[in-house]
Amino acid sequence: MGTVAALYRYPVKSMLGEAVIAVAVTERGFAGDRGYAVLDGTGAVGSAKHPRKWGELLRCRSRLDDSGAVRVVLPDGTALSVEDPDLDMQLSKLLGRQVFVSAVVPEHSRLERAVPDYEGGVPDVVRETASVDATGASITTGGVASGTFFDFGQVHLVTTASLHRMRTVYPAGDFDARRFRPNLVADTDEGPGFPEDAWPGSRLRVGEALFRVVVPTPRCVVPTLGHDELPPDPGIMRAVARDHRIPVFDLGRLSCLGVYLDVLEAGTVRVGDVITVQEAA
Repeated sequence: MGTVAALYRYPVKSMLGEAVIAVAVTERGFAGDRGYAVLDGTGAVGSAKHPRKWGELLRCRSRLDDSGAVRVVLPDGTALSVEDPDLDMQLSKLLGRQVFVSAVVPEHSRLERAVPDYEGGVPDVVRETASVDATGASITTGGVASGTFFDFGQVHLVTTASLHRMRTVYPAGDFDARRFRPNLVADTDEGPGFPEDAWPGSRLRVGEALFRVVVPTPRCVVPTLGHDELPPDPGIMRAVARDHRIPVFDLGRLSCLGVYLDVLEAGTVRVGDVITVQEAA
């Protein structure tokens, strides 16, 4: 079917992550992925899905050092351990309010998402519950996946075929995979299109690991934001919304690119590993 083109992990949720050439896959996903998040006193989990409140996190980068400890590189280049109290102070200054880094998921966590103005950005039933917060943004509120800082699936995959398709739809846009914050980029043999649409319910063997494809990935506003040297581009998600709205559970037709995976068998995955699709047993 294809090969692994790139691997990414994001040690602190909603910060820039790091590309790796090999990663240990555990029962909970990529080792070191989203083990930490930035929280505030209300129980809100820092997510760039609410850019007016948390977008500055995308100017920070999180990575694992040689010892396996997580360090954060701030916009001015300062690198601090997640255990350093000064990091909380610096992030609070960056975000303009008191925040702190934590590896503990709050019992009553809140994940806030800005509501895009194009159709397919959120389910209609969810859009109806939106409210305007103190930032002036229209938002909806939900939670993270139980006991984790993941939004939903343990691993997120995008294909080169889908990215290529979107470049043909919106040639002015830079559909760099990093905009979509995948863990795994699959270099697919198929031509332009969305091969992953046929995978839910199937299994993917990737290197030593085995995954189950759960559901297409509904996209939020994050791909439209600036990522490292990639500039903001609101046209990115408008193009996806025009070209690829598909059914997701019972939530209606949503703007999707990529798929969420659950881990069935742990193991090491490396760039260049072969990916094969296995029909559901």
